[in-house]
Amino acid sequence: MAGYFAIFLVLLTLASGLVWLLDALVLAPKRQQKLVLAQASAGGQLPVDSSESLLKEPQIVETAKSIFPVIALITIFRSFIYEPFQIPSGSMMPTLLVGDFILVEKFSYDVKDPVWRSTLYSNNKPKHGDVAVFKYPEQPTVDYIKRVIGLPGDRVIYRNKQLFIEKACAEGQTTGCGKLETVELSLKNEGEYYQERYPQRRYTEQLGEVAHDILQTPARREHTEFFFKQRGTAIDEFVVPDGHYFVLGDNRDNSRDGRFWGFVPEHNMVGKAVFIWMSFEFNEDPQSWLPGWVPIGVRFDRLGPIH
Repeated sequence: MAGYFAIFLVLLTLASGLVWLLDALVLAPKRQQKLVLAQASAGGQLPVDSSESLLKEPQIVETAKSIFPVIALITIFRSFIYEPFQIPSGSMMPTLLVGDFILVEKFSYDVKDPVWRSTLYSNNKPKHGDVAVFKYPEQPTVDYIKRVIGLPGDRVIYRNKQLFIEKACAEGQTTGCGKLETVELSLKNEGEYYQERYPQRRYTEQLGEVAHDILQTPARREHTEFFFKQRGTAIDEFVVPDGHYFVLGDNRDNSRDGRFWGFVPEHNMVGKAVFIWMSFEFNEDPQSWLPGWVPIGVRFDRLGPIH
């Protein structure tokens, strides 16, 4: 089921539309009939003020007619085209930072209704390297954002901070699949970002045709004891079931992702993150008098497509 705000928007759209329809079909003709009767009783035309008073719409009708087109447009736009999101954590650093405002393309994947999330139109499927927003499997009212690493049938290993993928072969496919391959990493810099007091290394990771940056914290060990345990596999190995996807955060040592809770059902997919349209910088000094939620700057250099 959709989040509370999506349900609220749909209910508000339906309510305002029904009030508008009720007025057009029932209330407006009754007001016009009252005017005709009043004119007949007066033996002619009524004063303008009296006519306007008899034809005046109730306040609820005026409000409904004024907000319905706007609310309907917003509901359609965010349900089927693009939905804005704000990044609340650093699990997707350096691709996405806290304070980034992004657009998620809803029609990149299956188009779903905004309340029950039933598929209305089957479109494209997630691909390796997509930055995807999805309903968190352990709490479906919460939206998560991670990178798609494994598709249905893929075998994924994350061992010693290195990613390995054995891609599933489609029917008739004989190349580019069925073989465990190392996902290439090239060091970009170290010390640009920190996790607590530990410096992080920034790598460029080549995932198929998608090149993107990730962060690793060499001083932090992998907590494999908390990894999702899948029957018949090693503790750091994941075989993606049919109709599911395996996802990781780009901030590999600071992300609660598929390694810890498993796989994302295809039904939970919301859309593909495609664009950063605004990015605010916030005050991180705990000694400052300025609240942490107040922006202190705009990171214009971050605006643009998401890779």
